[in-house]
Amino acid sequence: MKNRNYRLFFSGQIISLTGTWMQQVALGWLVYRMTNSSLLLGLVAFASQIPGLFFMAFSGVVADRYNRHKLLVITQALAMAQALILSVLVLNGSIRIWHIIALSSFLGLVNVFDIPIRQSFVIDLIGRKEDLGNAIALNSSMFNAARLIGPAVAGVLIALAGEGVCFLVNGISYIAVILSLLAMDIKPRKAAARTTHVFQEIKEGFRYAFGFAPIRSILLLLALMGLMGSPYQILLPVFARDILGGGPHTLGFLTSMAGFGALAGAMYLAMRKNVLGLFTIMASTAVIFGCGIIFFSFSRSLWLSMPVIAISGFALMVQMASGNTLLQTMVDEDKRGRVMSFYTLSFMGTMPFGSLIAGSLASEIGAPDTLLIAGCCCIVGAAIFMKRLPLLRAHIHRIYVQKDIIPEVAKGIQMVARL
Repeated sequence: MKNRNYRLFFSGQIISLTGTWMQQVALGWLVYRMTNSSLLLGLVAFASQIPGLFFMAFSGVVADRYNRHKLLVITQALAMAQALILSVLVLNGSIRIWHIIALSSFLGLVNVFDIPIRQSFVIDLIGRKEDLGNAIALNSSMFNAARLIGPAVAGVLIALAGEGVCFLVNGISYIAVILSLLAMDIKPRKAAARTTHVFQEIKEGFRYAFGFAPIRSILLLLALMGLMGSPYQILLPVFARDILGGGPHTLGFLTSMAGFGALAGAMYLAMRKNVLGLFTIMASTAVIFGCGIIFFSFSRSLWLSMPVIAISGFALMVQMASGNTLLQTMVDEDKRGRVMSFYTLSFMGTMPFGSLIAGSLASEIGAPDTLLIAGCCCIVGAAIFMKRLPLLRAHIHRIYVQKDIIPEVAKGIQMVARL
């Protein structure tokens, strides 16, 4: 926080992200209110996430080739336009489900470029690589502080004024982040001369990421969590109304509690002194998350569901942020954008299929049994990851010594044990 650019980024993002979470809760409630269909909940989520599968690798090349600062201003402006169009359609009563699907797809395409660019932009903000782990954790804290506040406000606002006002507030909130970006003084990066074709660079990035066991293992575990774990969020409107017998405020409380747990997880990571132990933390939190959504599937009480969903939010955030930190500390700078695009793709690329599967399965066997199956799959994946930990520790120790992240002599063997 001692860096002016990071302070500007932090303050602008937390305002904008609060609006983003308001929109997400309002959109889920709007779709379920209009259709009473868990399948359509999954379809809308699928539409917002599927662009990542086709364009995420390309967006990583964009993040490596071009000015990330300017690109972020563009993506935030486009996201603001989407929110304002959605608010107009809802407030004048002309909204249809195909509007929601089309606008969700558009925002998904914007996010395909925004997310890896924003992830890669962190190092441009702080300058010192030693602060990277803390900066990533603080970004997660910011994201989940907004997740704590936004859904609770949205639940009340939906009950009082309807979903359209939430979309309008979100659109206005983007002004804060755009102004903060424009106020930054960013030293332009010296881009390496590019003589290869964009698809060649994508291929090079793919070989770099999936040819190294630690990166490959992290991405595969995240892909499983995206496929089987994260879609629990799209079924929250079903649990809020049909399982727990509540309204939009119940959905807001559940989403906020997930945000509260995730915020606690981000703060826990922010207080860590180094990256040692993150591989073990990734595996254990995947198990905790799987157990959490299994317990949540059996709960029929709001007061029991809220702490369970908070624990699940804690575990998922720590698992994802640990993977982010591990990747960013081991990758080469000239491939950072591409690796972060694969990081995003591993999660967001599988999420649309997870959302579609979850929505379809919930319409057939019910939302509780769907989460029960998903939780079991997460636990199995974590067990496989744990089995590979000794090999992964040995690989990453060599990288950390080369990058002077840990000392090579004397303490080296002890450091490997702690990884």
